[in-house]
Amino acid sequence: MSDEFDELQRGATAGDNDAVDGLVARYLPRLHAYVRANMGPGLRRREASVDVVQSVCREVLEDRERFEFRGEGAFLSWLLKAAMNKLRERARFFGREKRDVNREAELPDGAAYGGLSPSREVMGQEEIARLEAALDELPDDYREIVVLARIVGMPHADIAAHLGRSVSAVRNVLGRAITKLGLALAPPGSQPEA
Repeated sequence: MSDEFDELQRGATAGDNDAVDGLVARYLPRLHAYVRANMGPGLRRREASVDVVQSVCREVLEDRERFEFRGEGAFLSWLLKAAMNKLRERARFFGREKRDVNREAELPDGAAYGGLSPSREVMGQEEIARLEAALDELPDDYREIVVLARIVGMPHADIAAHLGRSVSAVRNVLGRAITKLGLALAPPGSQPEA
């Protein structure tokens, strides 16, 4: 850990609101990646991931008085649980509405593409769309562990604590999930026959 992180950790533990703000800002890219990967196609059509992340951060920071820093893994787990709760809330909200989702266009999520040329941005969006579609096809537990390990970058021990599983179970599921994801992302015709 860096000196900056240690300083933020000490400040957050002591109840310094600016330190909690700093910790949230430090994990913002991971939080955004987590939200983006867990939105699902229906919610992705209706809401931009940056709006969901902004809402999560606002709620987390409004509740910072009850915050207790118990380590980096616990902090990240706290953020991700808040994000998953927000995604479930938004999915329920849109699920109650009687709109024709087939008439809705997917929202562009340009926050991840700053500085790219238009053609590179389109290529990047296509690759992200392929990855999101492949993630959407995974069983929930596979998707959750892949996102936590490979997109968010959580250590296996922190994933195990976050999900209430053993480290060996996390590693086993991750291996199977990566294999399944790799097959889903392979170009057509390149997959071995079963």
